[in-house]
Amino acid sequence: MELNEIDLETLKNKGISVEKFNEELKMLAEGFPYLKIKAPATVGNGISRLSPDMEEKAVKCWDEYRDAGAVVMKMVPASGAASRMFKDIFSFINGKKDKPDNDFIKKFFEEIENFAFFPRLNFICLTLYGLSVNSLIKEKRYKDIAKALIEKNGLNYGKLPKALLQFHKVIGTSRASIEEHLAEGAQYAAGKDKTVRVHFTVSSEHLPLVQAKIEEAAGHIGNVYGVMFNITYSVQKPSTDTVAANMDGTPYREQGELFFRPGGHGALIENLNDLDADVIFIKNIDNVVPDERRESTIRYKKILGGILVATKQKINEYCSRLEKGVPSSEELSEMLAFLRQVLCVTNDSCDDMTDSEKAKYIYSKLNRPIRVCGMVKNEGEPGGGPYLTYNSDGTVSPQILESSQIDPKNKEAMKMMKESTHFNPVDLAVSIKNYHGDKFNLPEFVDKATGFISIKSREGFEIKALELPGLWNGSMSDWNTVLVEVPASTFNPVKTVNDLLREAHQPLKNSDNAN
Repeated sequence: MELNEIDLETLKNKGISVEKFNEELKMLAEGFPYLKIKAPATVGNGISRLSPDMEEKAVKCWDEYRDAGAVVMKMVPASGAASRMFKDIFSFINGKKDKPDNDFIKKFFEEIENFAFFPRLNFICLTLYGLSVNSLIKEKRYKDIAKALIEKNGLNYGKLPKALLQFHKVIGTSRASIEEHLAEGAQYAAGKDKTVRVHFTVSSEHLPLVQAKIEEAAGHIGNVYGVMFNITYSVQKPSTDTVAANMDGTPYREQGELFFRPGGHGALIENLNDLDADVIFIKNIDNVVPDERRESTIRYKKILGGILVATKQKINEYCSRLEKGVPSSEELSEMLAFLRQVLCVTNDSCDDMTDSEKAKYIYSKLNRPIRVCGMVKNEGEPGGGPYLTYNSDGTVSPQILESSQIDPKNKEAMKMMKESTHFNPVDLAVSIKNYHGDKFNLPEFVDKATGFISIKSREGFEIKALELPGLWNGSMSDWNTVLVEVPASTFNPVKTVNDLLREAHQPLKNSDNAN
């Protein structure tokens, strides 16, 4: 399509090429193909269930590796706004009823004193209205309390990022989710030098607030755990924004100018690509628990790290041998078995290859970034999660799919989806360096055909929005992937404000930390 001078200047300022712009418009017009699934990944067929002895060996492997001086980092995507957490609260404020009229709102007010943010909310209510929360409840001024929580002249929780919300009570105070990530990192990611490296991806508008919170909290938390923090930040790059289109496929414009939207968490592959560490743990901002409930989390973080280290050491050994020439047939058979049994990568055409072709194939599969992903047993509705899928080269490998990548009209695919046993909690340990210690260029391993299109409302118009391949979905499609079963106790996300009332986010009863 023809671009005017203003369009070209917009693209230049964002760092987006005309070719990329046209490619995105084509994607919006044509859509994305569904992925071809061979089977859901299950225990024994793509997912490993570890014995207690294997777990202990993995923990020991991790502790020895970390204590030997490896550079470990924790990456936390933390740019998400908390507005969706308070969807029900917004609806209550904007609704016609002045008192709680559904189970969610009733629970919120009945247990309001159990929220870690209650003392601050109480203070704000005293400041705004001259009355405590309990006094306002007695006067049935429920909406005033809700407004004090989420609106700008109150705590402004409706606009803040999840990173800054008070999640948990501790003795005499409370902790925001971002503080809990520091505390968690101190317990498994501290290096030999007692430094904990944590990288937060944040939105540019919230960066000053997040930095201020970290500066306030890092010293105290470091003293508690006997560590120092090295905190870095990045924002989603403008070059990863995607163009929006009208329903007819033409670019959507506002005031005559092209309109772009953030490309989703898949854009963060660029941020990950800029990091430099031997092992990087990735976990979402809202999946944290208080100190006294963190034992399981720390144990399985070490297990994931240990499995990553052991697997990477074997990959490095094989790649070094392959680099020197074509190994013997016996050695090649050993390497193929490792590909099949450990990395779950299969290729039906291997039997027809010469030894030289096998060596080239094995090297191409081993010399890639690697991730070890925790998988939680699915006790609820089936959906996106781990599958064994066909790749463009005819091989089959483990992938983490969103339900939108599976064809709803394909009966066989939908049957496999219903048979899936685990889901993805976003709990990863990754290595982004090759066997020489050089960094991979991660965008080269993205499957661009795994994005998806969503329909959004903008200024009263329906528009098509392009979501980039998800960070742990298509953006890591061409990585080596090891799936490990982890317990549900390691997955405690906060999707709604009432999730903070769940047992995992409350102090232990009768514990020293209860208040």
